[in-house]
Amino acid sequence: MCGLLGLVCATENDAVNARDAVGEAMRCQRHRGPDERDTWTDGEVVYGFNRLAFIDVEHAHQPLTWGPPESPNRYTLNFNGEIYNYRELREQLTAEHGAKFATEGDGEAIVAAYHHWGRAAVSKLRGMFAFLIWDAEEKVIFGARDPFGIKPLFYTHGPGGTAFSSEKKSLLELSGVLGITKQLDRTALQHYLTLQYVPEPETLHTRIRRIESGTSFTVSPGGAPKIERYFFPEFAAKPVRGEAEAKILHERIRDVMRDSVGRHMIADPDITVGTFLSGGIDSTAIAALAKEHNPNLIAFTTGFEREGYSEVDVAAESAAAIGVKHVIRTVSADEMMEALPLIVWYLDDPVADPALVPLWFIAREARKHVKAVLSGEGSDELFGGYTIYNEPLSLAPFEKVPGSLRKVIGKVSERIPEGTRGKDLLRRGALPLEERYYGNARIFRDDQLRGVLKTFQEGVGHKDVTAEHYRTSANWDPVARMQHVDLFTWLRGDILVKADKMTMANSLELRVPFLDAEVFKVAAGIPLDQKITKETTKYALRRALEGIVPAHVLNRRKLGFPVPIRLWLRDEMYDWARGIIADSQTGELLDKLAVQRLLDEHKAGTLDHSRRIWALLVFMIWHGIFIEHRIKPEIPEPVYPVRI
Repeated sequence: MCGLLGLVCATENDAVNARDAVGEAMRCQRHRGPDERDTWTDGEVVYGFNRLAFIDVEHAHQPLTWGPPESPNRYTLNFNGEIYNYRELREQLTAEHGAKFATEGDGEAIVAAYHHWGRAAVSKLRGMFAFLIWDAEEKVIFGARDPFGIKPLFYTHGPGGTAFSSEKKSLLELSGVLGITKQLDRTALQHYLTLQYVPEPETLHTRIRRIESGTSFTVSPGGAPKIERYFFPEFAAKPVRGEAEAKILHERIRDVMRDSVGRHMIADPDITVGTFLSGGIDSTAIAALAKEHNPNLIAFTTGFEREGYSEVDVAAESAAAIGVKHVIRTVSADEMMEALPLIVWYLDDPVADPALVPLWFIAREARKHVKAVLSGEGSDELFGGYTIYNEPLSLAPFEKVPGSLRKVIGKVSERIPEGTRGKDLLRRGALPLEERYYGNARIFRDDQLRGVLKTFQEGVGHKDVTAEHYRTSANWDPVARMQHVDLFTWLRGDILVKADKMTMANSLELRVPFLDAEVFKVAAGIPLDQKITKETTKYALRRALEGIVPAHVLNRRKLGFPVPIRLWLRDEMYDWARGIIADSQTGELLDKLAVQRLLDEHKAGTLDHSRRIWALLVFMIWHGIFIEHRIKPEIPEPVYPVRI
């Protein structure tokens, strides 16, 4: 796990002149790899690298140069991630092609696979990754990002060249070298306020974009990246007939999860891998399976002192039942307010998910004990875990209503006052799936956003983000279509961004065993009635984990890690929020009086505006850091573990 930066210049002279600038630009992502730091130049290419070392710590340094015997220095790799099947790949490459390796690391497997299998090599990698391979003979970089988007990769193209980076901050530092402007993307801002995150491939800077999950690319000196998709996720449900077939499915799920967790525990012998633990089934399953590989496993839990807003007690009961050491970190409102500017700096782009703040605190605590943690991200998207996936069942009666009458129902819902029970049910029931569902987060509707966002653009909305994914999944069942949308929106825009950014901010590697190629193959074939029932979600997964997950968690309702901002914004956080609004220089973009009214209405208790207020506050802080340069968080030195 590391931080990378790669610059492809038009000429060798440009690359030589840019080397010092690349070295400086790596400083703002030193938290991603405090173990080693290096820059490297060859021809028109400059690499910068910060390493967080796990496998063959003594020898698998980067940038890593490899080649066949006749051209041993042909390829140079810049790689962020872990390849969990690298040993099998090395054995296969040796047996089939006589490949030679100088280290015991996973990086050489990537380069050798590319040399012998070409672009198809990326589909053979089982892991999380973002990498660049410079081919000195062909004068081209080949790169790729993992299928689900676990590891980030930003890029920009300008007169001074093309650059790729694990952190957008590094590309902003290189704006002068690249000849790019730092203009705010107003369309991306509107998407952010709708979704609570900036969807891929956008960022809040017009000239910087993201390499999308599941894509690879090539770029030559003086040229722009040529990007193509290699991963096309399909939820191809296979009917399960009878209890015997259901049992076989559940065994397959159990077996593939046990295998994935085992692979995700890889590290050199003196490096400890722990696990995050909430009160839910996903992290509990990961912890229980990880305990099979490490009897001294440590689990980490965060929570709040507010009743009803903490899973600490349930997690503690789970830790005791599994038999793992348990570390707890509670977070207060004061700590959240103090840490938020620094957290937003780490994020690169705003994400208005309050859960990322306690995640930052527990990652900081975990780094005192371990260097990597396992976590349960991705289970809901693959196995059907979100409560909203029940909606097609509850709205099924509306599907029988003629289209003209459904439009009348929608008009009726508009006349019902906000906050009235049943209003949202009627509004959503009047809409087809493609119009009502655009992922797990829904912060501002268009009618709400018009009164707050001065730069509101008609016709810009969730359909821009989801239309392609609905076309791809047109013949699937409605829940599979929702899962597909979430894979490309919510998962990679919110869940994985906060997971990567908040852990790497603390030089902690986060690994996600559910988001594994082999796990996906099994999950993609689960039929609707094995995912969602009237009583529960993730039905097949729950059955598969019987005897592994403690009974008090196995059928527990999903809590969703709530953060008490609804209460705090009325009390402890009100003056703080008012100060952020007053100081912000976002008046050209936002109606600050309207924002203040939302806060005052929320304080009065008439309506719950907490999520909308939080999204606006996070953006204002982001704007103060990256646009106004008025807010300057003090960046701490990277955290190192205490050996235990």
